Amino acid sequence: MDNNNVYEMPRKGGDSFKNFPKIIVLVIVGILAASIFFGSYFTINEQEQAVLTTFGKAKSVTTAGLHFKIPIIQRVQKVDTTTKGFAIGYDEVTNEQDETESLMITNDFNFVNVDFYLEYKVSDPVKVLYASENPVEILRNIALSSIRSTVGSYDVDSVITTGKNEIQAEIKETILHKLEIHDIGLQLVNITIQDSEPPTEEVMNAFKEVETAKQGKETLVNNANKYRNEKIPQAEAQVDKILQEAESTKTKRINEALAEVARFNEMYEEYKKYPLITKQRMFYEAMEDVLPSLKVIIDSGNSGVQKLLPLEPLMGTHSTAGEGGNN
Repeated sequence: MDNNNVYEMPRKGGDSFKNFPKIIVLVIVGILAASIFFGSYFTINEQEQAVLTTFGKAKSVTTAGLHFKIPIIQRVQKVDTTTKGFAIGYDEVTNEQDETESLMITNDFNFVNVDFYLEYKVSDPVKVLYASENPVEILRNIALSSIRSTVGSYDVDSVITTGKNEIQAEIKETILHKLEIHDIGLQLVNITIQDSEPPTEEVMNAFKEVETAKQGKETLVNNANKYRNEKIPQAEAQVDKILQEAESTKTKRINEALAEVARFNEMYEEYKKYPLITKQRMFYEAMEDVLPSLKVIIDSGNSGVQKLLPLEPLMGTHSTAGEGGNN
């Protein structure tokens, strides 16, 4: 009986060993089935796109949601399409300046440190994955080249103070043109100047003083324009008043002259009719105006002659004679 038990043990172990290959096959089949099932679909979020590769031929999938693919044969690579960015001229983490990128020379042979921040996003996922090995690095090199060439065409004063907006616009246009030529699947969103300053503290202080002087100049110019705008209307009003007064005086003098001419013409007509009487009347009128209270004294040297001759009766007599003559 002990012998029978000894021979049964190897038999049971032999059966288990015989079933082991079947278990391995079942596990492999299960894994393959799960791989086929889970590898037959993929999902795309709103802020990403996918590249579906079939036997080496790539095709972009841009619609968000659930998509199906052929397991094993087709391969999917997802690409983030959100806006990203990188710094040029400084470290984003430590905020320390990197003069290998920031230090530039202007067209008036001055040195200046200029920091930029560039924003970009994916425009073509297929080209991003297969058109170049490192498209972001290519974009960085394009940006550096465009920045140096543009900054080098401006003077240092424009770079530091007045020309920043113009410089940014020109750099952006240059980068867009170069990206169109290289066609690496990236799109420039924006590039901005973060900071621009001279490389030394002394020069920086000098430029700050220049900027302060410019602001002072603008203030003085604005004040002068304000004063001019206030005084010009007052002067114009004064001119209008003087012109109106002159016009009024002119009209008055003309009317007076016309009246004098009319009076003279009337007197002349009378003179032509009665010259002697008119002369006497004019003489008496002139004497009345010049010597209204005149007393005429005639002294002939004779004691018996009247020495005081009143002018009024005489003038009255002549006037009466003149009027009688006129009649």
